[in-house]
Amino acid sequence: MRKAQDQPVLRATAAEIKARRGRLGISQEELAHRADVHRSFIARLEVAQTQPSLSVLLRIAEGLESDPADVVRSIAERAKRET
Repeated sequence: MRKAQDQPVLRATAAEIKARRGRLGISQEELAHRADVHRSFIARLEVAQTQPSLSVLLRIAEGLESDPADVVRSIAERAKRET
């Protein structure tokens, strides 16, 4: 079971990935293809049911045409606002 303090990070990760994907106008399937993961994994990420490993997060950032450090920074800022 996840610790309660993990929930803001899960939700922030979900929101950030979904927002960036939306700005690009790409589907979950397209992002999954770009990041070499299954579409259902992207779907679970976007509803805060799972979190990516560091290596997958780097691939997702690349698929989102974003700097990985910027993605992590944005996730951290979102998570702080939730707590």
